[in-house]
Amino acid sequence: MTIFSSIGNSIRLMRANKMRTGLTLLGLIIGIMTVIIVFSAGEGIRALVLGQFEGFGTDTVYTEIKVPNNKTGNSSDSQSANALASGVQVTSLTLDDMEALQKLPNIGIAYGSMLTQEQVSRGNELRRAYISGVSATYTDIDKTTVAEGRFFTDAEDRSLATVVVLGKDIKEKLFGDSDPIGQTIRLRQERFTVIGVAAERGAASFANFDDYIYVPIRTLQKKLMGVNHVSYFVHKLNDASRGEETVLDMEDALRRRHDISDPARDDFNITTMTEALDTLNTVTDALTFLLLAIVTISLVVGGVGIMNVMYVSVTERTMEIGLRKAVGAKRSDILRQFLIEAILLTLLGGIIGCLFGSLVSYLVSVIANAIGFNWEFAIPLRAFVIAISFSAFFGIIFGVTPARTAAKLDPIEALRTE
Repeated sequence: MTIFSSIGNSIRLMRANKMRTGLTLLGLIIGIMTVIIVFSAGEGIRALVLGQFEGFGTDTVYTEIKVPNNKTGNSSDSQSANALASGVQVTSLTLDDMEALQKLPNIGIAYGSMLTQEQVSRGNELRRAYISGVSATYTDIDKTTVAEGRFFTDAEDRSLATVVVLGKDIKEKLFGDSDPIGQTIRLRQERFTVIGVAAERGAASFANFDDYIYVPIRTLQKKLMGVNHVSYFVHKLNDASRGEETVLDMEDALRRRHDISDPARDDFNITTMTEALDTLNTVTDALTFLLLAIVTISLVVGGVGIMNVMYVSVTERTMEIGLRKAVGAKRSDILRQFLIEAILLTLLGGIIGCLFGSLVSYLVSVIANAIGFNWEFAIPLRAFVIAISFSAFFGIIFGVTPARTAAKLDPIEALRTE
C-alpha cells in the first residue's frame, strides 16, 4: 500500500465516523486556537504599549519618583511601587530639579507632569475628568498635537495662567458641537479659559487621553493642588547613543541636589526609553511563553483523546488488520496506516484551530478598538509554525503507540476475533 492510498483510506474512515472524528478534534482545536490567540494578544499588547513609547522616542529619559529605602540594603522597584500604591508620597522631585538637569551637556528640552482627577463644570454640565498638569514643552516631546486653537506657552505656565487645552472627548461632553475656544470652564473654584482642543489620540495603558484636560503644571500645583513637587519629568537627549552615560550624570546631579550619599536611598528612578523597551519586550516574551506552557496542557489532553480514539479504532478493525496481514501486508504497512490517520487528525485540528484562533483574535481587536484602545490585529508567522508543529508532534507522539499495537497483532488471532 502506497502513502497516497493510506491517506485516502484514512480520509474515508474519518468521513465515515464524523461524530467520533469531530469529538476527537475538539480538544486539539481548542488548544491550537488558544496558541494563536496567545500570540496575537501578545502582539496586540506589545503594539499598544510600544505606541505610547513611540510618542517619546528612544532619545528621551524618564525620571520618576521612588520611595527611598531607609534600611540597609538595596531598594527594589517592587517595594517602591507597593509603597506608592499604599499612599506613600514622595515630594522631593521638583521642576527646579528638571531645570537643573537641563544644564547637563547632553540634555535638551524637558517637561514635567502631574495627574489628578477633578470635577469640571460648564453651566449645568458636570463631569469628572483627569487633569494633566504639564510644561509648555509637552507637545515638543510627546505625540499629543492640537487640532483647534493652541497649546499654552512657557510664559503662561510661569505666570500661573488659568488656561486649558481639552481632549476631544471631554470637549464634546462639555461643549457638544459648539466652538469651545475662548469659553470658560470651572475647576474647583477657579475659572479656566479654553485655548485649544487636542487632536484625537485614543486610549492606551487603560487611560483615555481624549478625556484629559491639560493645564500649565505650575497652575495645577499652586491653584488646584497646593503642592510644589511633580510625579515625573521627561528629558530629550541631544545624542541618544550616550544615554547610559547621561543617566549616570543625571543620577549624580540629583543625589547632590537631594543630599543623598547612598544610592540605595535614591528617591528617584531614571530610565531611558531604550531600557524601557527592552524591559517591555522581555516581559511580554516571558508572559507569552508562560501562557504557551499552560496551553500545552490542553494540547496534551487533545493528544490523549486522539490516542484513545486510535486504540478504539484498533479494536474495531482487528478483523481488517488480520485480513490485510493474511494477504501479505507487512507490519510497516499497518504501522504507517494508523500513524497517518493520527497525523491527519492532528493536522486537521491544527488547521481548524488556526482558522478559529485567527477569527477570535480579529474579534478581540475589533472590540478593543471599539472601546477606545489602539489595538493592532497581528499574528506573527511563528504562531502558525508553532501551532502546526505542535499538531504534527502530538499526532506522532500519541499515534505511535496505537499504531505499533495494531502492527503487532497476530493475523491468526486477529481473524479469530468476532
